[in-house]
Amino acid sequence: MTTVDPRRDPIEPHGSRSVVLRVSEVITETADACSLVFEVPVELRERFDYQPGQFLTLRIPSELTGSVARCYSLASSPHTDDKPKVTVKRTADGYASNWLCDNVRAGDQLELLPPSGVFTPKNLDEDLLLFGAGSGITPVMSILKSALSSGSGKVALIYANRDPESVIFAAELRELVDKHPQRLVVVHWLEAVQGLPSVEKLAALAEPFADRRAFMCGPKPFMDGVHDALAQLGVPRNRTHAEVFNSLAGDPFADVAPVEVSAEEAADAATVEVELDGEVHNLNWPRSQTLVDIMLSKGLDVPYSCQEGECGSCACTVLEGKVEMGNSEILDPEDIEAGYILGCQAKPVTDHLKIQF
Repeated sequence: MTTVDPRRDPIEPHGSRSVVLRVSEVITETADACSLVFEVPVELRERFDYQPGQFLTLRIPSELTGSVARCYSLASSPHTDDKPKVTVKRTADGYASNWLCDNVRAGDQLELLPPSGVFTPKNLDEDLLLFGAGSGITPVMSILKSALSSGSGKVALIYANRDPESVIFAAELRELVDKHPQRLVVVHWLEAVQGLPSVEKLAALAEPFADRRAFMCGPKPFMDGVHDALAQLGVPRNRTHAEVFNSLAGDPFADVAPVEVSAEEAADAATVEVELDGEVHNLNWPRSQTLVDIMLSKGLDVPYSCQEGECGSCACTVLEGKVEMGNSEILDPEDIEAGYILGCQAKPVTDHLKIQF
């Protein structure tokens, strides 16, 4: 009897948004981290154009649930690397990360969603202050390489790890410092030597670069410390950007069911003016539906991934009007105060709204 190996035998995507790509290379980064490099066929390259700091959502098979979905940042740079690469680090109870590190080999296939995410600089010529801890270095590395290759500003990286053996991209960072000694500063923090980084120590490390735009990614305690350190230094909240990932419970690979709206609900719908990719769309927005649902029902290519309020892909800004949200924990109170919302969680409160992606 012939068995089908879903990693090597041809497989079909589970939804219209997902694609199947072959892994061209698996790179061992450290004892508990590896990078997966993907081969993107010519017909899919436009869909896989990405910005520095974005991520891919991977579908990982599971005997218990059929599959689980996880977001992994692109450590590659669209300005320096021919193929997209994500880096995966094992975690103690991380089924998906452990499965990927244990099972995936060059030549295997994986199902994934195209690049997404808003953790990306709008201007690579700005001076940047980057923070990474553990596997949080992955999107930060993408930004760092892109800025050095295609920007003109200076870059400082503060990079925290457990010990020297756990430093992902250590050799590549040394090479980049040697190549750009006037533009790149890398400061390593090793917990085994220096203990956990306190707010005061993070502030001291960041102080020489406090006039720069900041990007951070890592475990929540580290990011909380960085936020507090930058606040102590007077860095405006709108100049700090954080990437946060949480495990996804739903199935972002499944196609979204069409929105069904009753006549009564349609009559009471709000109206919304949505700016997306420079174009303005005027839509009716039934009050029981999320903004992402309504935009998808109109055939708009709205940015989204998880639809659970956990990845931040659908973050946008309310310019006029008011919404209510379900899960919005990924947003800081300062983000919400500034008008940021999650399109997949937002439902209208006022009769008219203006929103910008």
